[in-house]
Amino acid sequence: MTGADTIEEWLREVCSQYKFNVRGVLQTDSPGAEWPITITGPQDLEEKLATRGHLLPLPKEPASLANIIEVSIIDFIISAITGAGGIAFQRGSERGYPDLEVSGPRFGGGHHAIDIKAARRAVTASGVPNGRTQSRITLYTGNTYFKWPALHWPGTFRPFGDYETHLDVLVIYTLNEASAWRVDDLEVIVQEPWRIASKKRSSTTREYIGAVDSIAALREGRGEFDTPEEFYRFWRAFQFKISAQVSNQLNKLMTAQQAELDRLRGAAQGGSGSLQG
Repeated sequence: MTGADTIEEWLREVCSQYKFNVRGVLQTDSPGAEWPITITGPQDLEEKLATRGHLLPLPKEPASLANIIEVSIIDFIISAITGAGGIAFQRGSERGYPDLEVSGPRFGGGHHAIDIKAARRAVTASGVPNGRTQSRITLYTGNTYFKWPALHWPGTFRPFGDYETHLDVLVIYTLNEASAWRVDDLEVIVQEPWRIASKKRSSTTREYIGAVDSIAALREGRGEFDTPEEFYRFWRAFQFKISAQVSNQLNKLMTAQQAELDRLRGAAQGGSGSLQG
């Protein structure tokens, strides 16, 4: 078990031990199947599954492959958590924030948000990595929980502003189209999102905040902002589009927040009056 003191140090040390060991998609039967199968170890298992037609390639499509990578490394982190003391966790939903919430006395109390981001290396026409990600990593959805951090949005465990720490686990890989496992030269980077943020969206059609696309800058935490305050000020002032659905949800949340404030104010005034009497 790691002896790191802060959650960032602990997470970085844990992730340094991660290996992507998903070797393909299991097909339980095939024309080349032979029974029984005798296995002597992990490499023998992979070879026999592959030669007998039981091991199908992972998808090449970036989002599909990213989902597999993200599930794999989240499971790895959770395994490290369960083997440690003083750490509790909640696993997030597929489209919620964060992917993993960590709390407990090990890191001084409070709640910490961990989000997982898988990104493919961009390559030249000759297939050589060019030092950038194929597309900008998405750090946050900009027009909901990030823009209004005091509100408890659907798909989140609590308001964005209630977290002591926000951390991103970046999983950078090179696509190997010739292999069943697809993932080569994997590198895991742990950074605070503001440190790797750009001033560009990660999508021209969605309201996403984008990271810098230089892999060296991601590794070094060398984004386009000097301080977290500068980052939050820039992106919370950004004119994201607000859909009718988001607008309706925002109105509901603000109404509920005001009702709760009124209730607390009334309770406080009632208690004060009781004491005066």
